[in-house]
Amino acid sequence: MFRLLVVIILLFSVFPAQATEAGWALLRNGGQVVLMRHAIAPGSGDPANFDIENCGTQRNLSERGRLQARRIGALVDARAAPVEKVLASRYCRTRDTATQAFGSDMVELFPALDLPADDSAMEQQKAEILARINDYTGSGNLFLITHLEIIEALIGASAREGEAIILSRGGDNLHAAARIKFN
Repeated sequence: MFRLLVVIILLFSVFPAQATEAGWALLRNGGQVVLMRHAIAPGSGDPANFDIENCGTQRNLSERGRLQARRIGALVDARAAPVEKVLASRYCRTRDTATQAFGSDMVELFPALDLPADDSAMEQQKAEILARINDYTGSGNLFLITHLEIIEALIGASAREGEAIILSRGGDNLHAAARIKFN
């Protein structure tokens, strides 16, 4: 019985590493679209006085989140094909994740990656995001840094803070081809 338990534990500890290695293999080939949740930002939601133009009114990256973002950038630089473009939500935590990881000169703000105001806004944002994803033909990798709600709406699955999801594309049907967990 004990041996069976040890084998089960080992199997569950191996699969995430394999998934991560599959993700790195895809990124080394280039031409991938990567959906990524912002790095560690403590709390949930934004304060009542939220203003998208003022980082002081938003939930922001912690020091650990900034370190995580820099680590993501260093690992991507060392293990993957070049990053061709980085699109980020206008929220400070996504923008800061993008600039800490890839440098401010690489980042383009893309409002469709923002948290949606309501369900109708979500549908319009999804259409804009899908158009950008489906139009991408670069040889480097495209990173889209956004929020959990956007990721769930696009692929129907969750993501941890700082997790990268390499997308399998096919029209309006997106799903995770592989994942890379950075934390």
